[in-house]
Amino acid sequence: MQQALVEHKLAACVSLSPIHSIYTWQGEIHAESEWQLLIKTDLAKFEALKTKVQELHSYEVPEIIAIPIIAGSDAYLNWLGKSLSL
Repeated sequence: MQQALVEHKLAACVSLSPIHSIYTWQGEIHAESEWQLLIKTDLAKFEALKTKVQELHSYEVPEIIAIPIIAGSDAYLNWLGKSLSL
């Protein structure tokens, strides 16, 4: 999935981190090892990114949230924009 997001220019970069989650699903508490993806993109691409993640993800309800970039280095933000351009 991660590579598909970059290949389709929906993400400039996808970082993966192993995590351990404790959550409620269908009335039961679960404790699972998972992979957290930090997907760097532009807000204009969010809807298409969300659709692609839902299409490719194995979970019925994957966590898909947007956290704004408040500030960043000019070089990084320029790279981000260029990476998402067609």
